[in-house]
Amino acid sequence: MTATYNISAGFLRSVGQYPDRLFYSDTERDMTYGEMGETVSRLAGYLCESGRPRRVGVLATRSMEAYAGILAAGLAGAAYVPLNLKWPEERIVALLRMLELDALVVDAKGAGLLTPAVMEAAPRQIIIADGARDIEAPSGKDVVRLGDIGSRPMREPAQVGADDTAYIIFTSGTTGLPKGVMISAGSLASYLEQTRLWTQLTCDDRLAETCDVTFDLTVHNLFLCVEAGASLHVLSALEMLAPGRFVRARNLTVWMSVPTLVAMMRRNRSLKPGVFPSLRLSIFCGEPLPVEAARAWAEATPNGVVENIYGPTEGTVVCMRQRLTAPAVTTPSRGIVAIGTPYENMDIAILDARQKPLVDGTPGEIALSGPQLAIGYFGAPEQTADRFRKIDGRRWYLTGDLGMRDENGVFHHLGRTDNQVKVKGNRIELEEVEMHLRRAAGTDMVAVVAWPVIDGSAQGLVGFCNSALPADEIAAALLKTLPRYMMPDPIRILDTLPVNINGKVDRRALAATLDAASQTETQPKDRPALAVATSGAIA
Repeated sequence: MTATYNISAGFLRSVGQYPDRLFYSDTERDMTYGEMGETVSRLAGYLCESGRPRRVGVLATRSMEAYAGILAAGLAGAAYVPLNLKWPEERIVALLRMLELDALVVDAKGAGLLTPAVMEAAPRQIIIADGARDIEAPSGKDVVRLGDIGSRPMREPAQVGADDTAYIIFTSGTTGLPKGVMISAGSLASYLEQTRLWTQLTCDDRLAETCDVTFDLTVHNLFLCVEAGASLHVLSALEMLAPGRFVRARNLTVWMSVPTLVAMMRRNRSLKPGVFPSLRLSIFCGEPLPVEAARAWAEATPNGVVENIYGPTEGTVVCMRQRLTAPAVTTPSRGIVAIGTPYENMDIAILDARQKPLVDGTPGEIALSGPQLAIGYFGAPEQTADRFRKIDGRRWYLTGDLGMRDENGVFHHLGRTDNQVKVKGNRIELEEVEMHLRRAAGTDMVAVVAWPVIDGSAQGLVGFCNSALPADEIAAALLKTLPRYMMPDPIRILDTLPVNINGKVDRRALAATLDAASQTETQPKDRPALAVATSGAIA
């Protein structure tokens, strides 16, 4: 083995080349590469005091401690494991016990989650932020503040092989606990090799960080940033609500986010032509990218390009991309930008229910094969075997995404296999209904939920949107393009749609609100069930 695959090696090189250049910036502090290098090296030395660690948890996000923990874990040769600050205590405890971490890095917000139950399940080494609340160390635990670490700094990266685990990121699961996707150092290296070809970052780039570290878009931002010697500018939760001022104040050159943030800016009329002249590259991922939203963003960034990217966590961040062109390459009948063509190192196929390839133009399940595939799911061999299949002697990952390839070799995303629902015997794809709702409501902030679900069967659809139009007017427009069996009924107008920690519209939260309202109210189904709704159902 060599040190080639150590995921923090690029950071160390930039520390040596650009010690005085800005690396990290948020609302509270700026840190140069040299300053962050010292913090990371001391933390890595501390992590290695009892030998090379296997897994280091990061109970932190949008903070210097989060990135220090990630880079120090990598430098020490360990896999880093980000833990979501919004998880309930029970879930955190269960995952800590399952993961058997060697250390836990905690920022000031994460320290608030260190309850007695969490501390009992936590590893022996717990490193907390200097500004965190005081934590009483129970028997058998060593709690130290990051600034108090006196260990000998680690100046050289640990020897890491291509098959060693680089990180474990948890995604939603069906077993009550999220699935831990294990990505190898070799898969990450392969991803970075392909992605730097089109991102072409330099030490002069300034990247916006809009995501939580539990979302793998941060893998893209962090590791491409540090190997180029660029700077990472982290938006606070408040700045995420209106990011335009942040982009202009920092003269950011690279933007990456989910499309929902574009919809929010269009809604509050802050996305105007030419407003972001400094942005040279804008990347959208995680949700379908509406063509109109992409065009509006392109007009706002006259000196840049817009890329739509696709890739599940199990495929190491991204494996396909489509640049916005004129005319746009769009997905038929969806009003969204295509997901494009695959990376040169990856093969993409459209498979039927028997995992047989389908001809171009035929919808099926998107499957991936190549060096970016994950190792599998942590501690879940059955789930791994179910989604990672040997087909004709090659290893493939079945994404659960519907798609097709057109006659030009361009791939299109058609929704989730689990977003295909049957309502009164009719098969409906929720993303298709959402496309029509966007058009009728004149907004990108829409969601359609199958509800109520009785005995596993959807009884109808409910539409949500942030629109200035009344619900009955939206419904009348929808009836011109949708058959009645596909109509959302009711349509609810909300001031805001809930989003999850990564900025995506949270459909589960919408369904949960409907469930809660149905239990507390006795009104008929075709009347507004939400206090924030301003319009009721359609006839």
